[in-house]
Amino acid sequence: MKKSWGAAAALLAAVLPAQAADPGLLPKSALYDPFTLVPPPPAAGSPQALTELAELKKYQATATQEQLALAKSDNDNENGTIYAAVLGPAWDLSKLLATAKLLDDVTGSEDGFTAAPKAAFHRDRPWVVDPSIKTCAPSKPTQDHASYPSGHATRGYGMGIVLAHLMPNHAGAIMTRTALFAENRLICGFHFRSDIVAGQEYGTLMAIGLMQNPQFQREMAAAKTELVSAGLAQ
Repeated sequence: MKKSWGAAAALLAAVLPAQAADPGLLPKSALYDPFTLVPPPPAAGSPQALTELAELKKYQATATQEQLALAKSDNDNENGTIYAAVLGPAWDLSKLLATAKLLDDVTGSEDGFTAAPKAAFHRDRPWVVDPSIKTCAPSKPTQDHASYPSGHATRGYGMGIVLAHLMPNHAGAIMTRTALFAENRLICGFHFRSDIVAGQEYGTLMAIGLMQNPQFQREMAAAKTELVSAGLAQ
């Protein structure tokens, strides 16, 4: 039997730690049935699931200290500061206040958008499937069955698509960094490949939904103005 969005969201809200407040900018049409929005995760023990587990074990065996350090940083920083390395010193969110507000509204929208599918699919995290999988940061018991879709990947692609729209001259670099941010969830041991793919799809739909909102459009216009002034956009 399908679970309703409201019931599933309430269930997950009771067990997940609080994140940024949801700004309520996503239109109701963006809240799709989690059973039809993307395919379900691979069944436990299926060939695809075993392939994804093997991929994680390969990352665990081959990741460099530099890769692990970046994965840990990306785990701890789910915000627009991740783009500093590709946008340069002009990307200073302590000065780009309209842009910072815009990105806060993107990241604040993610929990409400992914809560229901996480609860509905209830996919075991990698360390539950195989206790030999080590994470780059401490995990919480409340995260044990919330692997699909990846919230980090959803946030990353949500931010990346909005920023690429505002700064098309930097779109390639922005989306490359976004993809690495999502990929680092594998290096960090927190997600499987299909979790990341689903996060890309959810993040894309979240960005599209936000950009349809008149208030968010006004925030984008303000961000665009300051990005042009900072020499980051044309």
